[in-house]
Amino acid sequence: MYTLFKIILSATVIAVITEIARRYPVQGGKIAALPIVSLLSIFWLYVQGETMQSLNQFVMGVLWGLPATILMLLIIAVSLHFSLNIVISIGLGMLGWTILLFTQDTMIKLFI
Repeated sequence: MYTLFKIILSATVIAVITEIARRYPVQGGKIAALPIVSLLSIFWLYVQGETMQSLNQFVMGVLWGLPATILMLLIIAVSLHFSLNIVISIGLGMLGWTILLFTQDTMIKLFI
């Protein structure tokens, strides 16, 4: 029952943001850029009894993923600006995201 509640609440948040974005794209984008998923995840993990160390590791993982996420969104925005197909735009964005995360991890392993 608890899992179902999490799914329904999380899906509702996404649906509301999508509706706002449909009517007001710029404002919807700003709301979507809020760390809603991260905050919901932190909240659910805390409620489920995760340790502070585990929560900290999660937050550090989110921070580690931010540069790649920014690159992904930039690639998608540029691709859409040049009228590329949405599937291609997202694919290129995900490719850039994957390459940057792999590069970050590799560089850290080399220097640490």
